[in-house]
Amino acid sequence: MAITLSKPLDKVPVIELHGVGQSLADKLAKLSLRTVQDLLFHLPLRYIDRTRITPIGSIRPLTDVVIEGEVRASDIVFGKRRSLMCRVQDGTGTVTLRFFHFSAAQKNNLKPGTRIRCYGEVRRGSSGFEIYHPEYHLFSKGEPAPLEQSLTAIYPATEGLTQQRMRSLANQALAMMTGHNLAELVPEELRPQSDIALADALRYLHQPPVNAPIDLLAAGKHPAQQRLAFEELLTHHLSLLRLRHKIQRHHAPVLETPDKLHGDFLDQLPFELTGAQQRVRDEVCTDLAKPYPMLRLVQGDVGSGKTVVAALAALAAIDAGKQVAVMAPTEILAEQHRNNFESWLKPLGIRLAWLTGKLKGKGREVQLAAIADGSAQIAIGTHALFQDEVQFHDLGLVIIDEQHRFGVHQRLALREKGRGGNVVPHQLIMTATPIPRTLAMSAYADLDCSIIDELPPGRTPVNTVAVANTRRNDVIQRVRDACKEGRQAYWVCTLVEESELLEAQAAEAAADELHMLLPELNIGLIHGRLKPKEKEQVMAEFKSGSIDLLVATTVIEVGVDVPNASLMIIENPERLGLAQLHQLRGRVGRGKIASHCVLLYSTPLSNAGVERLKIMRETNDGFKIAEKDLQLRGPGEVLGTRQTGEMNLRIADLQRDSELLTQIKFSAQKLSSDNPELVPALIQRWLSGSEQFGSV
Repeated sequence: MAITLSKPLDKVPVIELHGVGQSLADKLAKLSLRTVQDLLFHLPLRYIDRTRITPIGSIRPLTDVVIEGEVRASDIVFGKRRSLMCRVQDGTGTVTLRFFHFSAAQKNNLKPGTRIRCYGEVRRGSSGFEIYHPEYHLFSKGEPAPLEQSLTAIYPATEGLTQQRMRSLANQALAMMTGHNLAELVPEELRPQSDIALADALRYLHQPPVNAPIDLLAAGKHPAQQRLAFEELLTHHLSLLRLRHKIQRHHAPVLETPDKLHGDFLDQLPFELTGAQQRVRDEVCTDLAKPYPMLRLVQGDVGSGKTVVAALAALAAIDAGKQVAVMAPTEILAEQHRNNFESWLKPLGIRLAWLTGKLKGKGREVQLAAIADGSAQIAIGTHALFQDEVQFHDLGLVIIDEQHRFGVHQRLALREKGRGGNVVPHQLIMTATPIPRTLAMSAYADLDCSIIDELPPGRTPVNTVAVANTRRNDVIQRVRDACKEGRQAYWVCTLVEESELLEAQAAEAAADELHMLLPELNIGLIHGRLKPKEKEQVMAEFKSGSIDLLVATTVIEVGVDVPNASLMIIENPERLGLAQLHQLRGRVGRGKIASHCVLLYSTPLSNAGVERLKIMRETNDGFKIAEKDLQLRGPGEVLGTRQTGEMNLRIADLQRDSELLTQIKFSAQKLSSDNPELVPALIQRWLSGSEQFGSV
C-alpha cells in the first residue's frame, strides 16, 4: 500500500512501513508504537560514535570503539566456557575478539588474513584488551566500507526488536516526515525562545551529526532536547489539568463548617492548634463548602499534626449527614488513625467502622453492614476499603494518607464508591513525605497544595549520628544506658529485598542477638508477618513502657507514637532512601526528652550512601531532605514505585528541567483556555492516550 506523505503521521499505522508485518507490529505495540508519529517520538536513550576509526594502539578499557584491522589468528579455546578468539592487528596494536556463541560458518569467515571492521566495548581480559561479541563487517582487500555519517542511536527496545531494526524503522519515519504531516501543536508564543522547529529537533535527535556535542546530549541540555522536553512536560501538565477539570465537572456535597462540633472537638484536645494547622484547616473548610469536589494535598513533616486537620474535615462531613472513608497503606498506620479518631470522636457520639484485609468472618460482616446502612459515620482501613463488597451508605469525604503508596486505580475505585448520579465525594490527601516543589508542580498539578510548616511545641529536633558497624558493641552499650535511665529505644532492621519473610527473619535474628547481649532488658519484636492482634499487643506493651527495646522492620516507618522512645538505631541505613530514613527517624523526638538516631552503616559506603548519611546528619527539615532525595534517586523512586508510570518521561527530567516549570504552568493554562482543541492531540502524541496517572 503506497503511503501518502501529506497524510498526518499520527494516522499512518506502523504496519504500512517496509518490512513490518503483523508479528513485528505486535512487538512494537508493546512499546506503545502504533503509528509513524509514535516512532518519531520514541527517542534514543543514548548515542555511540561509529563515525571514526580508533587505532588499536589508542583504545582504552570501558570505551566503545570502531576498529579496523586484519585477523592474524582464529582459534577455539576451552576454559570454563568454550569460546572463539580472534586476534586482530592494525599496525598500532593487537586486540582480541571473543565469541561465546558462534557457528562453524562464522569461524570459517574469520580466518587469518581477513580484513575486518568491528564495533564494541573494550574490556580487560586474560589476553589483554578484548571485545566480547562485537558487531563486525568483513570486506575483501581494497574494498573500503563507508563509515556512519551520524552518531548511532540506541533506542528503548523490547524482546525481539534489535537496535538495527529500531534504527531502520526510525529512518523510514524520518524519510516520511515533511513540513506538512507533523503538526506543531504548541503555538510559538507559548514556547520558550527557541529557533528549532519540531521536525528539525526530531531529525537531529534521531541522527545527530558527526560534530554533535556528545556531552551536551548526554546531559539532556541540547536545544533540540529542551525543545521536546518542554512539550513533553507541558503535555503531562495538561493531562493532569484535564483530569482535574473532569473531576470538578461533577457535583460534591456542600459541607459547611460545623462551628459547635468543631468547638466541642477542639475543647477536648489536650493541646492548642498551631498557626499552620489553623491556616490549613481554613483552606480545607473553604474547599468543602464549594459545590464541586475538593482535591487537596496536605503536606506536613513527621509529627506536624495532619491527622487533627483530617479529623476537623471529617466532622464537617458527619455534621452534614455524610460518611467519611479514611484509608492508610499499612495496618499499623490505619490502626494509629483508628486509635486517634476513636479517642477524639467517640466522646462526641460518633461511631467508627474498621476494615482490613485480615478481618474475616462475623466481625467483617458486622463492619460491612455498619458501613452499608450508614450507622458507621467513619470507615477506617487499608486497601480493603476498595473491595467490591464494601458499599457506603452516603460517602461525602475520602481521606487518603501516604497516598503515593497506593496504585492509581485503587484510589479511583474508592472515589467511585461515593458516586451517586453526578455527585462524587471530596478528597483530602495527606503525606508526611515532603514532596519537592518541582515534583508537586508536575506530578500533582491536579491538586491544590497545603503545607503544615510548623511543628507543635514540645517536639525536639533529633540528634543524628552515623556509626560504622565495627563499633556495634558501643551502640549496644548506648541502648543499655538509655534503657537503664528509664527511656525506650527502637532497633530497626532493613533489607534490600522487599520480602516480608526475609525482613521478618532478619528482625528475628537481630532480636535473638540483642536478647543474648542485653539480657536485663525486656525486648519486643514487630514485623509485617505478625498477626494484627500480635502487633497490637506488642505496640500496647511498648506504649505502656513494659517493653524497653523494640526490634522492628520498616513497618514502624509511619504511625507509631511513643513519646518516651528517645533512641533509634537503624541498621544498614545506606539501603534506604532519604525520605524513608526521615520517616523512621520521626518515630523519636515526640516527647520532651532529647532524642537521638544512630545510623549503623556497613562499610565500605558508596558515594550515594555517604551523601545520604551526610544530609541526615545535617538537617531535620523534611523538605530539604526531599529535594536531596530527588537529586540522588530521581522522581520515580521519590513518588513511590507503584506510581513510577506517572513519571515515565521519554526525554524530560523533572530535576534537570525544573526551570521550565513556571513557563509550563502559564502555557498550560493559556493553551487550555485559548486552544483547547490542541490538548487531545498533544496527549495522544506523548502519552499514547493514556491518562492513567495523577487522578486521585
